[in-house]
This record gives sequence, C-alpha cells and structure tokens, in this order.
Amino acid sequence: MPDRVEVKTAPKSEETRQRILSAALKLFHDRGFEAATMRDIADEAGVATGAAYYYFPSKDAIVMEFYRRSSDEMQRKIEAALDGVSGLEDRLLALIRVKWAHFAPHRRIMRALLRNGADPGYPLSPFSAQTREIRAIDIDWFRRIVIDCGLRIPKDLEPHLPDVLWFFQMGAIYFWVIDESPNQENSYRLLAIAARSIALLIRVSALPLMRPVRKAALEIVQIVKGTEV
Repeated sequence: MPDRVEVKTAPKSEETRQRILSAALKLFHDRGFEAATMRDIADEAGVATGAAYYYFPSKDAIVMEFYRRSSDEMQRKIEAALDGVSGLEDRLLALIRVKWAHFAPHRRIMRALLRNGADPGYPLSPFSAQTREIRAIDIDWFRRIVIDCGLRIPKDLEPHLPDVLWFFQMGAIYFWVIDESPNQENSYRLLAIAARSIALLIRVSALPLMRPVRKAALEIVQIVKGTEV
C-alpha cells in the first residue's frame, strides 16, 4: 500500500515536490514505470535520492499523487464541459472526452499502469482500496449526469446506474489507451456508438415488459459489486 504523503505547503517544498513528480512522469514515459528507479527520478529532478524519498516514499506514492492531482485538475474541466449539456448521451460523451484530453500526454504511462489495473489488489488499480477516494469523486459525476437527463430511469436501476456508467467509462479509457488508430479515431467512434446505445437501453429498460430482463441485469451488477441481491 503506497504511503499517503502529507503535502508540504512551503513554496520551495512544493516546487521541489512538483519537480520530482514531473521528472518521474518523464521517466515513466521514456523508460517505463518498472524500469525507472527512485535514484533515476532524483537525478532527473536534480535532487538527492534521500530528498526524493522524503517527498515520495515510493514510485507508487508518486503515481498516487499524479492520480490525485489529475482528479483535482479535472473537476473544473468537467464542470465546464457539462455546462449547458442536456441528455445522458451528450453528457457521457462530454465527461469521458475530458478524461481522454487530460490524460492524452500520459497515454504511455497509463498503458503501463493498466497492465495490472484489473487486479483490485494492485494499489494503483482504479478498483483498489487505495484509490477509493478518487473513485468516489469520479462516480459522483455519473450520479450528477443522470439527474434530469431526459430519460425515465426505473427506480430499481437508478441507485446502481452511476456505478454501471463508471465501469463503462473504465472500459472506454482502457480501449482508448491501447487504441493505435490515428489520433485514437476508433475510440471516438466507439464512444459515440456506445453512448447512444446506453441511452437507448436505459429508455427501453423502463418498459414494463423489460422488468424481468432488468431484474436479471441488476442481479449481475450486484454480484459484480459484491452486494446482496
């Protein structure tokens, strides 16, 4: 479990901290996460190895800082992207495109980290206990975009829909990270089709005849989430 580091507030401390983080991201991009060492990162940042460990006890701690800062930086971007956007389909597109744009300079790093991303026991996995706080902030955005989205959402589906949409987002991000088409064009095409299909499925799910299908789907969701049916 990566240590949670208390942020230093002094300007010089913050400048050093940022320099170490930037150096680490550069090396993770150029050499790969596994190959880069804390000594390498310290050399790249122009600080002593001991100083690097003072701010970040491990490479995992550096990545967690990257995750937290990215989450913080994206809040206003998401707010701006969703401003005035109505309809679940368009809101989904706007929200996920913000994530892609923010992480675009770090696609290679994301690819390396996602190799173990499906394992919730991996501290840097988006499904891990260590990333729960960031995940909760993310899921709350999906809770917000379904409000007044123009679709009638069945009451039994409503409390689970934000989690389902978050899982969909993770699949979309994974595909985007590994997408080698020019400018990830396939990802944008796939996202547009998938967002439209999700809105349609939710609309259809509200029909009375779909209740048995919806019940089965919710049981699957609850099993995946590890909750009681």
